[in-house]
Amino acid sequence: MEALARLQQQGKTPPHRLSNVTLEHIHRAQKIVPIVSVQNRYSFSDREWDFVLDDCAANGIAFLPWGPMAQGRKANDVVEKIAAARQVSTAVVSLAWLLRRSPVVLPIPGTSNAKHLEENVSAAGFG
Repeated sequence: MEALARLQQQGKTPPHRLSNVTLEHIHRAQKIVPIVSVQNRYSFSDREWDFVLDDCAANGIAFLPWGPMAQGRKANDVVEKIAAARQVSTAVVSLAWLLRRSPVVLPIPGTSNAKHLEENVSAAGFG
């Protein structure tokens, strides 16, 4: 991190981002350089890193969840029930939940076609 801090001071690297880290990693890195974002696995069905997201929110650090739709895992029963009742996909419900979980969450869902993209975007207005 110290070498990266020197490179950033010289204008040779962008702001620092971390991936797949614990709170200890974040706090140690913050003593050396400002951290602008953290990217950890996170979804409605996989909230192992809840406390990291909470810390990011408290410190104004963007949180980019990878696997925001549980990486093909079976959706939680609650998500499935909401999706069925509202006649939307579990992806829409999952993304909507993430967007409302914290203002620092910036999900990056994958997409394979225009219809899927439109579905993902619709999550922002789901309510």
